[in-house]
Amino acid sequence: MGKVAKGQQCNVIGCSGTAIRSISPEKVVHAGINIGKARRAYLCKAHYREYKKLSKKDRQIDKWRFSA
Repeated sequence: MGKVAKGQQCNVIGCSGTAIRSISPEKVVHAGINIGKARRAYLCKAHYREYKKLSKKDRQIDKWRFSA
């Protein structure tokens, strides 16, 4: 049972929502979301949507780069 299933709180500064995803902190900071000095980025539903919107272009480029 992971931390998200146990009810981990969102790591974004000023948010107290329940996390639904765990992501690498480097990717989240590169997208422009402030999580402080967390070792792992736990994001609530609203911030995960924001992360997806901000990192869409980077994910598309990675997809092109690593496709066969």
